[in-house]
Amino acid sequence: MKNHRNEHTRERILDEAEALFALKGYHAVSVREITGAAQCNLAAVNYHFGNKQKLYLEVYRQRWLPRAERVHQSFQDSLKSEQAPSAGTVVQSLARAFLEGPLSDEERNRHLRLVVGELSQPTEAFDQVIERVFRPLLGSLISDLRAAMPADMDQEQAVLNAFSIMAMVLYFNLARPVIKAVLGATDGSDLQTRLIDHLVEFSLNGIAGGKWETGK
Repeated sequence: MKNHRNEHTRERILDEAEALFALKGYHAVSVREITGAAQCNLAAVNYHFGNKQKLYLEVYRQRWLPRAERVHQSFQDSLKSEQAPSAGTVVQSLARAFLEGPLSDEERNRHLRLVVGELSQPTEAFDQVIERVFRPLLGSLISDLRAAMPADMDQEQAVLNAFSIMAMVLYFNLARPVIKAVLGATDGSDLQTRLIDHLVEFSLNGIAGGKWETGK
């Protein structure tokens, strides 16, 4: 019973810490706020994590990274049935993994806010984000798109194109409430479909100057 109670306290601290870090950023959150939200004392944080920095890193290890891996897996799974996926199919699969994907709305919101905070004010978690998530995902995207890119395109341009596509997908994911308000959209699922279609068309015709086929 004691171990079960300790584990429950640990998970509650992780939950509340993640919510606060996502909302306010690592530097603006105090341990006192976390313990107040988790209804525990400072000793519980010290016992389970050591200090605020280690707690933050644990939020990334146990919450953010597994979610990122689920999104990446969703992207790869959607392409498995395609022997030679078109560029349009690749961008569409990436957009769907992020905008529709395996995450709930709450998970997606926390996930994006955490990484935005980390990119704007990097901490020790930054290397985990780059090496375990962005580098593998970018590598997969470049590899999947390479066959559809112009033959004379060099590696640097290929990387920048992949970054541009990923940046748009991430931004549209984060800015979806703003886009919905500006467009006056009432059907969330219909908006997601329209955003994904737009991302595919804009990515392929804009970034590559119309040289790629959308696969439609």
